[in-house]
Amino acid sequence: MANNSLMIPNSGIITNPDPHPNFLEGNSNAISLQDLQSKCIVPTWANNELTTSHQLFIQAVSAAAHTVFGNNMVKAPEIRVSHAVNGRTPDALHKRPADLLDSEKTLYYQRMCFCIAISIIDSINGNETALVVGGVRALNNENLGSRPSQEKFKVFCGERVKVCSNLCVFGDAFIDKLEASSESEIYSAACSLFTSYNHEAAKQKLEILGQTSMTIEDFTHVIGRMRLYEALPNAQRQALSLPELTLGDQAANSAVRNFVSDPNFGIGNGTKITMWAFYNLLTEANKNAYIDRFLSRSVNATDFAFGVAEALQGEDTPYKWFVQ
Repeated sequence: MANNSLMIPNSGIITNPDPHPNFLEGNSNAISLQDLQSKCIVPTWANNELTTSHQLFIQAVSAAAHTVFGNNMVKAPEIRVSHAVNGRTPDALHKRPADLLDSEKTLYYQRMCFCIAISIIDSINGNETALVVGGVRALNNENLGSRPSQEKFKVFCGERVKVCSNLCVFGDAFIDKLEASSESEIYSAACSLFTSYNHEAAKQKLEILGQTSMTIEDFTHVIGRMRLYEALPNAQRQALSLPELTLGDQAANSAVRNFVSDPNFGIGNGTKITMWAFYNLLTEANKNAYIDRFLSRSVNATDFAFGVAEALQGEDTPYKWFVQ
């Protein structure tokens, strides 16, 4: 893939981001760009042609961010990986695992996601936020045993809440299946997405969530309906015209725990929370999702929070089932 790619502007990537909570937690580990470049092999197709490496994907998206937002605005990528695939060099085929030298081991990660902060700082409902861009790569979605074909990537643009690093991602700022055969195609698609993203409009939409509140009774009712949704057969969901909900029981459990204990968005000593707080309980819970599901569930959390807010305001929406 790299052989026929166009020249991409120098991204100027550095790898010393400011410390803050991780944007993704469970089922993943942090890694530096240098380690991706020096310690990980690059998988190939059946004919031994290279796939796009994780680092080239990151560099293409970072280059797009530099082009759209300016070189001085783009910070270092924060990278998370999961599902390590271990191997060994041919000369170490008969060694026991404990006897392998570092030079005889091979490694790559099946799944990788990254987030790049842009120095556009704002405040939403009293919380400091920053514009962010990033992407996801999941090699489990590729048939590496076949001949080279277009590869699948995910790219997004959104807002990050500083106090918790929760990501706020709208569906129109997310490319769920970017199929590309060169780094230049990734770069072009990312440039188009970042250029079309309206930071001010996204901020205004998110501010609306702070204007609606839910009581403890509302919260427990919505959580109960979320659990019931998981148990309903698909046919019954369709009969009720229910919207898609992909967050699952684990996310509901996490939201309940954080509703009680989270110092920023929990109930504390109060009697109600805003829908902005509820939204952050959902996005915090989503930080334990697998990398390949993380972004789609982020978008689903956004849709769900806005839908429940509209239902609480008495609007006729498919989400009213969750508050009835």
